Formats: sequence, structure tokens, C-alpha cells
Amino acid sequence: MKRLALVCVAVAVLGGCSMFHRQTPAAPAAPAAPVADAAPAVETIPFRMGVSSATVEKMAKQQGCTGGQGAGLITEPGPVEVYRMRCEDGQMRGKVFMARCELRQCKQM
Repeated sequence: MKRLALVCVAVAVLGGCSMFHRQTPAAPAAPAAPVADAAPAVETIPFRMGVSSATVEKMAKQQGCTGGQGAGLITEPGPVEVYRMRCEDGQMRGKVFMARCELRQCKQM
């Protein structure tokens, strides 16, 4: 009788007795989203002309960057503006030309 009590205590301590453990039903797993179909998050900026767009386009042309829509303003209009131009022709094909203009004085970035 002492052995039976000792075995029951040992089983309960080791976690083998279901009488001492309540099991709750597991929630069904949500289906995982397919990773292969997920596109990377890329923010596109609409093209906007700025007061220094022509100046930046001339600078880009001197560096061998031509084509595309031209130099677009990517910051808010103000005393300091940043322009971006995608190079589709010339030496810099496939690259991006960027310039920072402060009070209409532009420098390549």
C-alpha cells in the first residue's frame, strides 16, 4: 500500500498523471501567408516639378545622366529642396542622380 502511494506521488510529481493537469484545447492555427507571393514594400513618389528642376537636369546631363521624366522634387517646396532624376540613357544608365538645392543653389549629392 505504501508502494502504491509512493508510485502515485512519483507519477504526479513527474507529470504523468492527467488528474493533476488540466489541458485546454488548443486554438486552431491560422494559415500562414505565403512568403513567395509577398512583394517588398516600395514607396513610390509621384513626379513633381520644382523651381530648380531645369538646373538639376542640366547638372545631370553634364554627368552623363539623360532621359526619363526629368528631375523631380522629392521634398516639400521650401528653401532647401532635394531632387531626384532617374538616368535612362547615357553613361549613368540605370542609376539615380540626386541633388540638394538651397535657395536655388544646387549641388550633387
